[in-house]
Amino acid sequence: MTNAYDLVVIGSGPAGEKAAVKAAYFNHRVALIEREKVFGGAGIQTGTLPSKTLKETALYLSGVYNKGIFSINRELAGNAGIQDFMYRKNLVTHRAANEVERNLKRHDVTVYHGQAEFVDAHTLSVTSESGVKIVYAHHILVATGSYPFHPPAIPFDGVRVHDSDTILNIDRFPKSLCVLGAGVIGCEYATLFAAMGITTYVVNNSDKILGFLDHEIADGLVERMKNAGISILFNNGVGPFEVPADHDKPLTIPLQNGEVLHVDMFLFAAGRSGNIRGLHCERAGIAIGQRETIVVNAHYQTNVPHIYAVGDVIGFPALASISMEQGRVAVSHMFQTHDLENLSQIFPYGIYTVPEVSMVGLTEEQAKREGISYGTGYCYYRDTLRGEILGDQDNGFLKLVFETSTHVILGVHIMGYMATEIIHFGLCAVKDKRTLNEIIATVFNYPTLHDLYKYACYDGLGSLAGKKIKKAGEIKR
Repeated sequence: MTNAYDLVVIGSGPAGEKAAVKAAYFNHRVALIEREKVFGGAGIQTGTLPSKTLKETALYLSGVYNKGIFSINRELAGNAGIQDFMYRKNLVTHRAANEVERNLKRHDVTVYHGQAEFVDAHTLSVTSESGVKIVYAHHILVATGSYPFHPPAIPFDGVRVHDSDTILNIDRFPKSLCVLGAGVIGCEYATLFAAMGITTYVVNNSDKILGFLDHEIADGLVERMKNAGISILFNNGVGPFEVPADHDKPLTIPLQNGEVLHVDMFLFAAGRSGNIRGLHCERAGIAIGQRETIVVNAHYQTNVPHIYAVGDVIGFPALASISMEQGRVAVSHMFQTHDLENLSQIFPYGIYTVPEVSMVGLTEEQAKREGISYGTGYCYYRDTLRGEILGDQDNGFLKLVFETSTHVILGVHIMGYMATEIIHFGLCAVKDKRTLNEIIATVFNYPTLHDLYKYACYDGLGSLAGKKIKKAGEIKR
């Protein structure tokens, strides 16, 4: 049959693209359905790439990492318009989307543009402006991503009240901003706009941010956010509010503690849901979990054996880096390619706040809960010559968690400039069960930020020998 395929992938985000290309590489007939006119899904269009590009733009325009370091200040934010702010984001997303399209074409993946929905467990219909096409598949992979959760009490209008999608399309800078939610998205956007000199509030329903982080890293980031002028309102929430017809009037945001915020814009950043609306998964008998996610096993296989799901649509951890590999593992399982059977359970988290935060392995709190006899070692950016050259403004530091009896490194936690880059040496150290002395014996280019690892190991050994132990609380100059 003309429209019959070995695999049909729904969604062209990081998970869907990599799965489709891998299956095609192994000479399977593959089709991909994308409902948007552009490729890349949230990873390229509304999430990973655009927000990270905006962060780099904010750093450049604000001169955050240059103030007072080179005897002159470069601060362009006051002269920059919204077009300047959005320029690089638009360019990067456009180029990345085009590369996805080229990659699919290179591997002879047939592309259908339109809304996919299940007819039955092996049949999909694709509805577009040109009509309806029927597609048959031996295997199906759902990689439709997620969308921002919209609670009914929030008056989203995409002009002044935003979710993490619409905030990328603002046509002016807000005079002030309230962010609801101190998760990854909320913290990233709060620090981004604060770097641009915008008065920013973060409202969070608990007394901590980013609860999966090591507590000293999270506390360090909170301190840095406050130093940047961000007001963090812990153990709080917002009540119902309206958008005034007069856009010159501020939004009046009532808080649960009785206070009232008057701000120009509002960003809801407190959750996402699986993007399965319109798919009619019930026609294929697919089991659905909480927040419209699809339930899968360790091979990303649904309860319907020939149907798989990967990426944000299956929920945690909802990271582009993991989603790509989930797609590849799913293809390996469905076609028995025997090249990538499982994903490593040790992977890094990268949070693109200002400053960046990244981690891999066990936190100190996890080591305590698991009853591990552990030690810690610290090194601060300012204590390395590379950090001195950079003129570290963030009081950044690296923290190691290691087992005391073997000196094996169990976790690496970093807050500071380029943390999401330099974490990868820590990833290898944790995966390979490297010891403190093995890291000390490693030769790095000099001067580089990788010296953080070496001197954190020295500090850890010193603490075991009863020397003075550095603490993250010493990060103040």
